Amino acid sequence: MGDEEIRAALNRHWAASDANDFEEEHRIYREDAVLDYPQSGEQIRGRQNIQLSRAAQPNRKRFTVRRIIGVGDLWVTEYILTYDGRPSYTVSIMEFLDGKVAHETQYFADAFEPGPSRAQWVERMP
Repeated sequence: MGDEEIRAALNRHWAASDANDFEEEHRIYREDAVLDYPQSGEQIRGRQNIQLSRAAQPNRKRFTVRRIIGVGDLWVTEYILTYDGRPSYTVSIMEFLDGKVAHETQYFADAFEPGPSRAQWVERMP
């Protein structure tokens, strides 16, 4: 699978995530995929378990992709994951094997107010 095909698969994945289309969202994963959440210390093994864990999430969520970068078998997506109206800035690192995600790690960061000590050098991000 080439880079253009992986980018297209990632675009479908994130669009399906935003639409809560759990079947399409999880087509990108291998059956034996592993998902890590380092901040909570959780690891989920297997595509079905990843899908079930996400479907069980009671919050209303939205995904806004900021950018996707990658080449070959390593891809990074920066996006804003909004749970019940509260944004969390998120990074997803996906490692592909034979055209499917074998391992994904997700990092989450809450928004915070800019520091006044650097205000003279700062522009607000869109």
